[in-house]
Amino acid sequence: MSAAISARKLVKQYRKVRALNEISLEIPRGSIFGLVGSNGAGKTTLMSISSGLIKPDGGECNILGDGNFNPKRHAGRISILPQDSVPPRYARVDHMLHYYALLQGLSPHEARDAIREVLCWVNLEDRLTDPVRSLSHGMLRRFTVAQAFLGNPEIVLLDEPMSGLDPLEVNSLRELIRSRRGKQTIVISSHILHELQHICDEAAFIERGELVRQDTMQGITRLGEQINIRIKGTPPLEAIQQAIAPHHAEFDEQQGLIHIHLDNESSNAHVGSINEIVLRALLDARCEVLELLRGSNLESEYLKQHGEA
Repeated sequence: MSAAISARKLVKQYRKVRALNEISLEIPRGSIFGLVGSNGAGKTTLMSISSGLIKPDGGECNILGDGNFNPKRHAGRISILPQDSVPPRYARVDHMLHYYALLQGLSPHEARDAIREVLCWVNLEDRLTDPVRSLSHGMLRRFTVAQAFLGNPEIVLLDEPMSGLDPLEVNSLRELIRSRRGKQTIVISSHILHELQHICDEAAFIERGELVRQDTMQGITRLGEQINIRIKGTPPLEAIQQAIAPHHAEFDEQQGLIHIHLDNESSNAHVGSINEIVLRALLDARCEVLELLRGSNLESEYLKQHGEA
């Protein structure tokens, strides 16, 4: 799969602070890609360079195979939702979206249809002619998400799109993003890691302007490598080990967790039978099974990267 965004030794310097330090990564076309990192890690800077908001000080950020961002080559092909985007409060919803649509290269007729479509996607179709100042914080965020999808750009960059949304709105946005998989490349920067885990195909950990780790979400969360069972009691570990060989079992007594390390990814087909064997052994030993989890999770893996428990 070709890259939608390909960064090669990308550098951005702000006086004494190097926001991007020769970072290199590739974002596959048609994927939903997560950027994970602490505040100031360089995620927003990477998005800003990709969309042409700022220029790099070194390296290359190849967009859609056509080199660094160029307004002539990339007009209408990429859009961005900035983290702190606040539209003019005196304007009307439809007027602002019409303006954004024209910037994306749509004709006035195409703009009218596109505006109604994206407002429907974010459940704001009934606020078409309302002033922006009448929108709640959550509505404003959905409004700005809508503008990012205007014109069906090939790349959509969303910087903290779920900030300030209630659970119903988050669920709606999650389903919208999932529905665009394969149709657009969507890059999401967010601190809500459990949402990224359930949405993204792939993710990159960025810290101090450098790439720390990049992998598929399945690879990061080790879905094909590990089963974790939280229990109360003392497990018959030796019997479990013998029953599931060549897979390996270990018990973390402090956390009450049994870790089943799968021998290889081909064991995915046998996870059900492994679960059955282990659970039966635990119940026979009168252990209370509290939780069963497949693999790890994005938050745990990110914290491990920082040496946190």
